[in-house]
Amino acid sequence: MDDLTLATDALRQNLRELEVTNRLLGGNGVTLRGISKLLNSQFSTLNSQFSIFDLGCGGGDMLRLMAGFFRKKRIPAALTGVDANAFMLDYARERTRELSEVSYRQLDVFSEEFSKISFDMVTMTLFCHHFSDAQLVELFTTLRQQTRLGLVINDLHRHPLAYYSIWAIATLLRTSHLYRHDSRLSVARAFRRAELADLLKKAGFTRFRIIWRWAFRWEVVAWCGEQK
Repeated sequence: MDDLTLATDALRQNLRELEVTNRLLGGNGVTLRGISKLLNSQFSTLNSQFSIFDLGCGGGDMLRLMAGFFRKKRIPAALTGVDANAFMLDYARERTRELSEVSYRQLDVFSEEFSKISFDMVTMTLFCHHFSDAQLVELFTTLRQQTRLGLVINDLHRHPLAYYSIWAIATLLRTSHLYRHDSRLSVARAFRRAELADLLKKAGFTRFRIIWRWAFRWEVVAWCGEQK
């Protein structure tokens, strides 16, 4: 999945398998809960149209859920999926064609082009574990300056039980080789609570919350701006 040139049927299958696993384990709900927390604390400051950038949007699963979330709350939202892999974006576009509030941009999040964009909120679902600590501090620092309200991070808890559980689930569901390999590698690259807190502090965040959620997920909400 880290290969940005990957564009095969195997990747398409892997995206479908990720969607099924997240639905079964409730993983994407972690992001929606984080969005709710950030909105509730900043509701009076919302603009006429609320902008969210979803980094590492993959197959667009999270964007579809966010569109439904904001429609239900009757909050006009402009949702932008960002990914560096063109194949991912084409796949996501196919699956969100009916959602006029969703758009996509192919960008490197470490590029100067990306750093010049501003938005109300940024979400990162199973995205951060793909980067080194130094890269994450750099990215979080930039996002703190770009983002008006805050960040919502949904990522994995590095734990032996999580590692062996995902192997068992992948085996039971008879998933692809790519999924079996990447899922265990993702857990191995994941985070402990103190590590996430340290990264956010190094990036200049002074107000954030890190909550453990089932199944082995971290729900992270970090406030930007004046961080009241």
